Amino acid sequence: MDMEEKGNTYLATEPIGKLLVRLAVPTVAAQLINMLYNLVDRIYIGHIPGTGALALTGLGVCMPVILIVTAFAALTASGGAPRASIEMGRGDNGEAQRILANCFSFQILIGAVLTVLLLIFSRPMLLAFGASANTIGYADAYLKIYALGTVSVQLTLGMNAFITAQGFAKSGMLTVMLGAVCNIILDPVLIFGFHMGVRGAALATIISQTFSCVWVLIFLRGKKTILRLRPRGLRLEPEVILPCLALGLATFIMQASESVIAVCFNSSLLRYGGDMAVGAMTILTSVMQLGMLPMQGLGQGSMPITSYNYGAGNADRVRRSFFLLLRASLCYSITVWVLLMLFPGGFARIFSDNAALIRYTENALRIYAAGMGIFGAQTACQMTFVSIGNARASIVVAVMRKFVLLIPLIYLLPHLLADPVAAVYTAEPVADVCAVLFTVTLFRFQFRKALRKLEA
Repeated sequence: MDMEEKGNTYLATEPIGKLLVRLAVPTVAAQLINMLYNLVDRIYIGHIPGTGALALTGLGVCMPVILIVTAFAALTASGGAPRASIEMGRGDNGEAQRILANCFSFQILIGAVLTVLLLIFSRPMLLAFGASANTIGYADAYLKIYALGTVSVQLTLGMNAFITAQGFAKSGMLTVMLGAVCNIILDPVLIFGFHMGVRGAALATIISQTFSCVWVLIFLRGKKTILRLRPRGLRLEPEVILPCLALGLATFIMQASESVIAVCFNSSLLRYGGDMAVGAMTILTSVMQLGMLPMQGLGQGSMPITSYNYGAGNADRVRRSFFLLLRASLCYSITVWVLLMLFPGGFARIFSDNAALIRYTENALRIYAAGMGIFGAQTACQMTFVSIGNARASIVVAVMRKFVLLIPLIYLLPHLLADPVAAVYTAEPVADVCAVLFTVTLFRFQFRKALRKLEA
């Protein structure tokens, strides 16, 4: 019998390694597929004849806004889904279902609010986020259309986490596969066939997300799911939703702060290096997404195992799940780091055929990704903090890396190093190394404390 047909009790009995492979492989695949939404847009836009480089830079300016939208989806998904898994581990599926319903209602509400704000304030936001006179037209055209799909984005990303949390990793992968395949097909048709340019890329994205959203809602209303979305249970309850938001706050900070970070990078690079430096940054963030998201998918694949067994009081399986995740994450991050150091130009060419931009990006990528090798430890610790419901520690490590370390370094290093543009890129690896040291130290004490509490 397929494990998706046996409920979720296998999370407490199957071998940890076998479980991680079964859950993480579809989740990593889902992350890679989901990443295609934005990456495919950038690849096609970057190759538009004549205006590709400027259009790609304009799309890069939109990314801080898009990151904020997805961060709100993560707020409920990363807080609600682990709490639902913990409740299922305790045998309380009724409470887990209340969590699902409350998160659904909250995402509808926040999606509607974000849609209105984006439609009204898109142009001033983009100018504040680093758009120049040369790129604002492309950025505003993309964002105005993207805003119309905000509710679909919220529900697709947020509710799909509850499918994976129940152990239906393959179904979760199908959610994003459906949208990504649709996006890959529609992008060239709308961008080049209908000559819509960046507007076509945005329209392809929201149509694809809507297809995925419909699939998620059909699954959560169907017979296969353990937790079912019921219309009569959708009233928001503060005692249910607030703990979910508290736990999800760390992931929200991590993703929303990426928006703040992007603004800081774009404004500094525009000052010291112009549109070329901002365009290179668009490629750098795309390449790092390509490298980082599978590692995050690995962590998300381990979350149902850790959360369920933490709720069930099985300290040994929680411990073994973490150390397996740590080893796998470090092996992956080191491998990606080696590839980026050896072949930076190959990664840059994925997103542009502009020779000057590629040459510029090669050197920048080696600097920007220098700390990637040890980042597997950061991801494993952060994911485990969330899995065991330690909201406070997960928020602390998120704030430390982004706000205490990276943002000040972006503005400080250009005054300390001879090349101010290279100094801006250098802020990323310096912050990464310091953040990993801090996170591992904190995790060592907090994880031991949590396990002792379970064993007692």
